Amino acid sequence: MATRRTFLSAAARGVPLLGGASVLGWSEGLVGTVFATTALDQIVKTAPVARYWTSVARAGGDCAACHGTGSGVEGQKPRHPSGLVHCQLCARQCDIKLGDRGMCRARMNVGGELRSLVYGHPVAIHIDPIEKKPFFHFLPGCEAFSLATSGCPLRCRFCQNWEISQSSPEDHPVAVIPPARIAAEAMERKTPVVAFTYNEPTVFTEYMMDVATAARRTGRRCVLVSCGFMNEAPLDEMCDNLAAIKIDLKGFSKDFYHNVCRAELEPVLRSIRQVHKRGVHLEIVNLVVPTLNDSETMLRGLATFVAQELGPDVPIHFTRFHPDYQLQNLPPTPVATLERARAIALDHGIHYPYVGNVPGHPGNNTYCPRCGKMLIRRESFFVIANHVVKGRCAYCGETIAGVWE
Repeated sequence: MATRRTFLSAAARGVPLLGGASVLGWSEGLVGTVFATTALDQIVKTAPVARYWTSVARAGGDCAACHGTGSGVEGQKPRHPSGLVHCQLCARQCDIKLGDRGMCRARMNVGGELRSLVYGHPVAIHIDPIEKKPFFHFLPGCEAFSLATSGCPLRCRFCQNWEISQSSPEDHPVAVIPPARIAAEAMERKTPVVAFTYNEPTVFTEYMMDVATAARRTGRRCVLVSCGFMNEAPLDEMCDNLAAIKIDLKGFSKDFYHNVCRAELEPVLRSIRQVHKRGVHLEIVNLVVPTLNDSETMLRGLATFVAQELGPDVPIHFTRFHPDYQLQNLPPTPVATLERARAIALDHGIHYPYVGNVPGHPGNNTYCPRCGKMLIRRESFFVIANHVVKGRCAYCGETIAGVWE
């Protein structure tokens, strides 16, 4: 069985994996297209116009279209370089000059239009257990047809998938795979879920939405694994088209987000609130990094936020950090720290806190919040026993939050 690191490295090179599901889409026979003969030039030539952006020309000289109302720019004349575009997809809201890209590397200003360089260019396709995402309260035990492109708006120093998230589209010579082909592959492989994951799927939102539309026509349900750093309008569209969203709440600290992720905390909290308000199934992951986001203050702050603003039924996964990328100097998270985080969450009345990335730990299992009986037993990413019957505890009849059928 290929390891996660072997898989991602192979995926980035377009190499099939032995002993597991293969990385799809890099052969002419599969999709009927040929590889790009030149890297970036060919990608740019075929890149479609993106969504969620504006410019001076598009806005008709209305400065508030980019800067927002109440920003003090009303009535002023734009004074920007010719062809500048303003991306409105993620919370970074990059202003992009002609020929430049946003921080995600996936969107480029081509002749005054913002283009998606990653549409139709998945660099990793794999079939995973849904528990690997992790989703513990969404169709447990099912398989997810999982895909990613390159690119991410964040720069997390601990990124576990940095080979693809911190790369550019031209780093991966992959064939174009249209949305309908992704949906057909998922149906042929009998995977009930299509998962957008591995990098930050917000950067390929146009492709994601088209795949989701095609997949839903075949009866698939689509899920998103995200950092939550998108703006409200794109997230609304995602909520319209997705059955579940998992958001990484990387640390409950503005300084942590700024210094370790080169991002901001508040947009992520806003996204979490928005998903919850829309009624889409939501799970939260907190990767606990020793010395950086494992303080009592941060863990209690996170638990308080979830308990007070989301309620007790949103699952939280406290997952173990392993040294990687730019933080190889730190040790793995002590299991005791994860147990403390879980205990704090339980203390705050949260029903479903989990210990993640520690195979065989009791904190991987789901327990009934009323009678305390173990309902779902997991070994690694696999369900060994499931005593949730039609959304209820098989022992006492308590309703168990989630999507079970």
